[in-house]
Amino acid sequence: MRWHRRLDSRAEIGLDWWTAISFMVGATLFALGSFPLYAQRVASSAVGTTFFVGSIFFTAAGLMQLVGTVRGGDAVEPPGMRLAGRGPLFWAATIQFVGTVLFNVSTFEAMSDGLSAAQTNRLVWAPDMFGSVAFLLAGWFGWTAVCGTSWRVDRDDTDWWMAALNGVGAIVFMISGIASLTLPETGAVLSLTLVNLGTFVGAVCFFAAAFLMLPEAE
Repeated sequence: MRWHRRLDSRAEIGLDWWTAISFMVGATLFALGSFPLYAQRVASSAVGTTFFVGSIFFTAAGLMQLVGTVRGGDAVEPPGMRLAGRGPLFWAATIQFVGTVLFNVSTFEAMSDGLSAAQTNRLVWAPDMFGSVAFLLAGWFGWTAVCGTSWRVDRDDTDWWMAALNGVGAIVFMISGIASLTLPETGAVLSLTLVNLGTFVGAVCFFAAAFLMLPEAE
């Protein structure tokens, strides 16, 4: 499997290309927003806006991926587990899109000032957690599409790398989401370190998985 990819005008620019670019931009903004030095140098409103704009790019990418999967139909679906007549790629794209919309809600509400701990947990933490669960389920369906229900390692398979990276990204996003619960007693999150680390590592994983969607360099 070759890691070299190209972004220039010689690449075939289609729905997959735009999907990859949108995921990469969204992941970059999430990584930037979770980077401590960035948060220390800009206003909190700028950090919140960074996450919200990043979530919009994630949603745009998720929608394009869902459209591409629906258009492809059974032609792009691998044989194996099916649910309600649909293959794992369809469910991965559908559930992931739902997750991105929940991240829209969470990051938008996070920009509000003066929220109590209870309001923060209800308006920010809850949709973030449901979004993280959706990403986990999408990652599992994506893995099923590539590997079935068993564990296997295939370092020469681009699809395997994308499934593995998306899966790891979803797991650390979930860890970040759990750690972001606001404690009513103190008004602080469970672990700011885990929040930032999980978000940053997850964003890097999603960026790398999206990067592999681009055409290979010649």
